[in-house]
Amino acid sequence: MKTTISTTQAKKLITDKLSHFFGVAPDVATDEQFYKAVAMIVRDELSKKNSDFRHTAKGQDSKEIYYLCMEFLMGRSLKNNLYNLGLTETFDKALSSMGVKLDNLYEQEPDAGLGNGGLGRLAACYLDGLATTGFQSMGYSLRYEAGIFKQKLIDGWQTELPDFWLPGGEVWLVPREERSCKVAFEGYIEDSWDGDFHHVNHKDANVVEAIPYDMYVSGKGEGVSRLRLWAAKKPELDMTLFNEGSYMKAMEQSAMAEAITKVLYPADNSPEGKSLRLRQQYFLVSASIQDIIQRHLTKYGTLDNLPDKVAIHINDTHPTMAIPELMRIMLDECGYSWDDAWSIVTRTVAYTNHTVMKEALECWSEELYSRLLPRIYQITKEIDNRFRAYVWSATYDADRVERMAVVSNGVVRMANLCVIGSHSVNGVSALHSEILKETVFNDFYNLTPAKFCNVTNGIAFRRWICQANPALTDYITSLIGDGFITKSDELEKLRQFKDDKKVLAKLDEIKHENKVRFAKIIKKRNGVDINPDSIFDVQVKRLHEYKRQQLNILNIISEYQMLKENPNADYYPKTYIFASKAAPGYFMAKKLIQLIDALSNVINNDPDVNDKLKVVFLEDYNVSLAEVLMPAADISEQISLAGTEASGTGNMKLMLNGAITLGTLDGANVEIHDAVGEDNIYIFGMKTPEVEQLKKAGYFPQSYIQNNEALAKAMAFLQNGVNGKKFDEVYYSLVNTDPYMALADFTDYQRAQREISKAYADREKFVKMSLMNISGAGIFSADRSIMDYANNIWHTKPVQFAKETPKAAKKSKPMAPKSEIKAEPEKEEKKEAKVEPKKVEKKAEKKVAPKKEAPKAPAKKPASKSKKK
Repeated sequence: MKTTISTTQAKKLITDKLSHFFGVAPDVATDEQFYKAVAMIVRDELSKKNSDFRHTAKGQDSKEIYYLCMEFLMGRSLKNNLYNLGLTETFDKALSSMGVKLDNLYEQEPDAGLGNGGLGRLAACYLDGLATTGFQSMGYSLRYEAGIFKQKLIDGWQTELPDFWLPGGEVWLVPREERSCKVAFEGYIEDSWDGDFHHVNHKDANVVEAIPYDMYVSGKGEGVSRLRLWAAKKPELDMTLFNEGSYMKAMEQSAMAEAITKVLYPADNSPEGKSLRLRQQYFLVSASIQDIIQRHLTKYGTLDNLPDKVAIHINDTHPTMAIPELMRIMLDECGYSWDDAWSIVTRTVAYTNHTVMKEALECWSEELYSRLLPRIYQITKEIDNRFRAYVWSATYDADRVERMAVVSNGVVRMANLCVIGSHSVNGVSALHSEILKETVFNDFYNLTPAKFCNVTNGIAFRRWICQANPALTDYITSLIGDGFITKSDELEKLRQFKDDKKVLAKLDEIKHENKVRFAKIIKKRNGVDINPDSIFDVQVKRLHEYKRQQLNILNIISEYQMLKENPNADYYPKTYIFASKAAPGYFMAKKLIQLIDALSNVINNDPDVNDKLKVVFLEDYNVSLAEVLMPAADISEQISLAGTEASGTGNMKLMLNGAITLGTLDGANVEIHDAVGEDNIYIFGMKTPEVEQLKKAGYFPQSYIQNNEALAKAMAFLQNGVNGKKFDEVYYSLVNTDPYMALADFTDYQRAQREISKAYADREKFVKMSLMNISGAGIFSADRSIMDYANNIWHTKPVQFAKETPKAAKKSKPMAPKSEIKAEPEKEEKKEAKVEPKKVEKKAEKKVAPKKEAPKAPAKKPASKSKKK
C-alpha cells in the first residue's frame, strides 16, 4: 500500500509523539527527540504496511523466505525508509515549518553496524530487494549490543572501541517477547524408547532464553521485509546451585548467557573466544529454526509441506547448524523417521558460499562441538556416517570419502555439512561459482552436479544511488525516467547519450560537486586539504592481504619517489583514499593500516609533492561514510589476486556512481568487464589459470624485485622504515613468500595506473567511460539477484497485487484500498500463537516420499535413534 501522509498530518503526528513519549512541545524538543519521534511514526507506517502485505499474501502460493546470516550491516534506517515510503519531502516540509532540519535528524541516528563488511551489507541489500520484489521474507540474526567495533587510530595502530548502537537504534526495534524460546547448551543426552517412539532428554543443560526484536525493512514497492534479531537473556538464578554454595557456577551461567549477544564476532584466537563464537552460532540457528517451525505449524499444523511453503537460506557457513537443528526438532519433537526428516530438510535448505579459499572454510574442534552441543553433535555424526556410506558406495574411493566427510581428524567441517544438507549450493559471481566447482567443492560437484549454480551478488539501488547520489539520480530521471529505480536494466537507455557533450558535461559537474562535498568531510575528519580536481583513487573494503592493499601501497611509494626525483614530471594530481577495518586479531592487516597512516604523514607533509599527491586513511569506515564516498570516487580499486575474491559489492556501488574500475579479472570484475566493454575498464595482472600455473611452477618474489628497478626502490624505502616506524613484518612477508603475489602483478599494475591517469586528463573521454559504467550497472541490482534466487533456487513467485483500474492508476491510488484490509498489525502478530511440536506429532508422522534424486546411504539403524520403522 502506498503511504499517504500530508504535511499537516505529519506535523500533528510529530507533535503527538513528542508529547506522549517525551513530554515536550516542539519548540523545546531536541534534535534527538525529533529523530525518535519521526522514527516511531515511520515504524508505525511500516507495521501497517507489513500487515497489509501479509493480508494480500494470504492464500497465494508464494513461499516464506527465511534468510539466516550472522550479520546484517544495516546502516541508518530513517533516510532509507522515508525515501522508500515516498515521505521524504512530506517530513522535510513538516519539520522545516517547525524550525528543524531533516538532515540534522539523520545525523542523530547511529549506524546499525551489525556486520563486518560485504557479507553483512549484502544481507541488508537483500532485505531491501525482497521487499521491493514482493516476497514474504524474514531475516534472522542477533541483536548485538555492540556491533562492528569503532575504529580509532592511535599512532597509526588500529584500536577497537565498543560500538553501542542501541541507545539511538532500538527505536526501530519492536520487542516480541511472546515469541521467545529456549536454547540449550552443554549437559548430556539421555534417551529412551516407548514402544516405537524414541524420547530424547537433554539433561543438565545450560539454558538461555532468546528474545526476538523485529526491525521492519522497506523496499520501493508493496512489500515489507522483517529482520528478527535475537537477544540472549540470562535465565532465572539457579537457587539450587546458589543454596548449595555453588555461587560462582550460578553466576557463571548468567554471565555466559549475557555474553552471547554482547559483541559481534568476538576475537576467536583463544579457547574462550572460540567457545563464545560457537555459542553465538547455535543460539542464532536454534532460536530461528524453532521460530520458523512454530510459525509454520501455526499455519499448517504439519511439517510435511515445509519444502513447498518455506525456503530456508544459509548465508555463508555461520548458520550451518540450522541443518542438524531442523533435524533435531523433526526427530525428537515431531516423531519423523530419519529418512523422511532428511528428505524434508534437504529440500528446504539452500546454501550460499562466500569464499574460494579452502583455508577460510569454517571448521570447529570436534571436542568443543560435542561438549557444547551434545545432541547436535550426535545428529551431525549420523549425517556424516550416512554420507560416508553413500560416497563409498558411489566411488569406492577412501581418500574421497575422507575429503568429503563432515567429521574428520577431530574437526567438524561446516562447509561440507552445508553442501550435504542443502538442495542448492551457489557462488556469488560467475567466476567464483566455477572455481567452487573446479576446486573447493570439486568432489561434491562430480557427485551431484545439478546442485551447483550461480547467483551474482547485487546491491540496493535505492540506497546506493537514489539516496547516496540524489543529484545523479535526478539527472538520470530527467533523461530516461525513474523506471530504473526498480527496473535497473533501464539504465542502458543512458547509452543513447554517450556522445552528447551537454550530458557529459552535466555528469562531470555532478561528480565534481560530490568530490567537493567529500573533500570537506576529509578536511573535518583528517585535517587534510585535498584538491577536488585531483583524481580520487579509492580502495575501501575490509583490510585483508588477499585484497592487496600492499600492492596499492607499493605503487604510491614508487610514485612518491618518482616525484621526488622528477618534480616537473608529467603527473596528474591524485588523491589516494583508503578506508577499512582489520579483524581485531589480524596482526598483518593492522600493520598495513599503520603503514598507510605513516606513509600519509610523510607524503602529505612533504611540500615537494603534496600539491600533486595526497594519501588519506579514513578511520571508522561504515555505511554512512560509504554513502558519501561512493559518489565522489573516480577510480575503483579492485585489485585482489585473481581467484581469491568471491564477488565484491563495493565494486558495484562505485561503478553505479560512475567510478571506473581498475582491477584484476577476479570476482564480479569479470562481469563488470562484460557489462561495460574493454574500453571502459582497466584490467591488469594475471588471470586465475596463470596464478595457478605460477604456483605450481614455483613462485619466487625476489626475482621480481631484481628485475624491476622501481619495485626495488619501493621495497628499499619500505625496508628502511616509514615516518620513523619499522615495517619488517610487511617487508619480509613480501620478500620471502608474498602469498598473494603482489610483486608479480606490480609492473602491470603500474601500467594500468598510468593509462587510467592519462585517460582522466581527457575529461570528455573519461566522463563517457563513466556514463558507460553507470548505464551498465543494471545487472548488479539486488532485485535481479533476488529474482535469480526465487526462480532458480527457492522456486517461488512474488506476492501478486490486485491491478489498478485505469482511473485509479491516474490518481496513483493504492492497488488494494485500505478499506479492504482489516487486520491490525499487532493483532495479526498475536495469531502466531505457540504450537508445541509434540501436539502435532500424529500429523507429522505422515511419511514424506524422499526426493528421487537425493542420494540414499545403505539402510541401517540410525545412531540418533529416531522413530523405528
